This record gives sequence, C-alpha cells and structure tokens, in this order.
Amino acid sequence: MDTRAIFEAVGVAFEFAGVAALAIGFVVALAISLTVWVRRRSGKEAFRTLRESFGGVILLGLELLVAADLVKTVTSNPTLTDAVVLGIIVLIRTILSFSLQVEIDGVAPWRRAFVTGPEVLARAVKKAGGAGSASGAPTGAPET
Repeated sequence: MDTRAIFEAVGVAFEFAGVAALAIGFVVALAISLTVWVRRRSGKEAFRTLRESFGGVILLGLELLVAADLVKTVTSNPTLTDAVVLGIIVLIRTILSFSLQVEIDGVAPWRRAFVTGPEVLARAVKKAGGAGSASGAPTGAPET
C-alpha cells in the first residue's frame, strides 16, 4: 500500500468520523435533553441543554470535517482552484465554529475566562445549595 492510498484512507476515516459524530451526537444530545426534561419538568432547561450539547457536537463534527479536507489537500495535486475552494470551505467552517461557540457560551472566546469562571463557580454553589450573596457568588466555605 503506497503513501497516497494511506492518506486517502485517513481522509475518508476523518469524514466518516465527522458524520458519525454528528449523527451519534444528536441522539446523545437528545437523550440528555429528555433526561433534563423528565427530571426537572422544565422545557426551557431541556431546550437550552439540547442547544448547548448539540452545538458542541456540531463543533466537533465541523473540526473533524476540516481535518478531512486538510488531509485531502495533502493527498491530491491541488490546483490553484482547488486551493481556493479548500480555503473557502475552511473559512466558512471556521466562521460557523466561531459563531456556534459564541452562541453556546454567550461570550466571545477571548472574553470567556473573564465571564464563565465566576458563573461556573456561582452555579456550582447554587446547585449544591450552599450559602451565597445576592449576586450568587460564594461568601464562605461550604458547610460540612
């Protein structure tokens, strides 16, 4: 088996993995969302859970499909037209990934650390039923 055939097989494997991640991920995201709905009886939380979990699945699928395109580029003898088409595909998928990430997190990636860190801690305290201030930030060590 020559190197070209190996790279083509790897490209096909990445494409398959991307499509499989999307299909299986949708089923898993739906199951998680249904579990939230059954346990909490909140359609709003179930829908948010579905959007966030399936958004992550779409991001994973897009990244795998971009990897497949890059492997295909290595295996072919690209013309200028092929390179431009690949660049456009990667650009579109990158913009989709960026906008999905902003949609899921609710904040631009470069601001995520400033916003999500305190929110994660506040949600954890709230879920644990610990003491907190009016803003939801923890005020002391949890009781044991």
